[in-house]
Amino acid sequence: MMTPSVFRRVCSLSRAALLLLVGRALSAQDVAPRLLRPTEIDRLPVQTNGLRIAYGRDSLQFGELRVPSGRGPFPVAIVLHGGCWYGPYASVRNAAPLADALAAAGVATWNVEYRRYDHPGGGWPGTFTDVADATDHLRQLAASHPLDTTRIVSVGHSAGAQLAAWLATRGQLASTSELYRATPVRLTGVVALGGVMDLREFQARQRASCGNPAVESLLGGLPDAVPERLREVSPIERLPLGVPHEHVAGALDPIAPRDILETFASAARGRGDSVTVTIVPGLGHHDIMAPRTEAGSAAIAAVRRLLGLPRH
Repeated sequence: MMTPSVFRRVCSLSRAALLLLVGRALSAQDVAPRLLRPTEIDRLPVQTNGLRIAYGRDSLQFGELRVPSGRGPFPVAIVLHGGCWYGPYASVRNAAPLADALAAAGVATWNVEYRRYDHPGGGWPGTFTDVADATDHLRQLAASHPLDTTRIVSVGHSAGAQLAAWLATRGQLASTSELYRATPVRLTGVVALGGVMDLREFQARQRASCGNPAVESLLGGLPDAVPERLREVSPIERLPLGVPHEHVAGALDPIAPRDILETFASAARGRGDSVTVTIVPGLGHHDIMAPRTEAGSAAIAAVRRLLGLPRH
């Protein structure tokens, strides 16, 4: 029979064990932060919707121009949203908070919408010619807005980062390419946010990330079936980009994990590019599009750095 003193000792041990279990549960919650979803980014407020301007005839061929207050001329960031190159996943609204914050930080922004592979005329080559034509349209915009077209960076998130990096290399395309433009606007740098920099590598894990056959839908075939298209648009195949590029991602980002970004950065440095990789602890793939997160702040700082602006 258990004596009162022994009973009290057992109860004390049980309470201690219970407290230990509760503590472990709370600790587990502490190390599993809640990451932002794309729909939450879409709902973030913006100070201005920008001036909507068409660069083509299709309803999706437009951009939002935001110009900082003051006389200018202002350096420009071309902002390209992500979404696996697939219409239902993201739109120009997803990049609006970042574009708005950059404008508040002294950078004019051209937040570009473009046709994705599920849109008529999108995919190959329309997705690429859209972002190219939108970029070149900056020359016309500069005729009526205070834009400094000698200082332009492209900023892309996820799939948009692939497009942003590709824009820097258009001058290397052969005149026989479907994507060729005779006088492409030249960039000062590229900022890739949680970026897809290797289409062949990403194709192997796209189902887990995008849930659909994103890469082959974009290219119009599997990478091995359309090798020339892959060489024309996959950033790792286009090295060197020829301009400085900065890569920012959350440490918990499954689409742009550190090891894959570092592999790309190493290859780029080996080809003579200036490259910086910034990994932000505790954040995921979409947090970077929220300007007030640490990752969002790092993205804005990277843009200003490549444009030669002082720390904000």
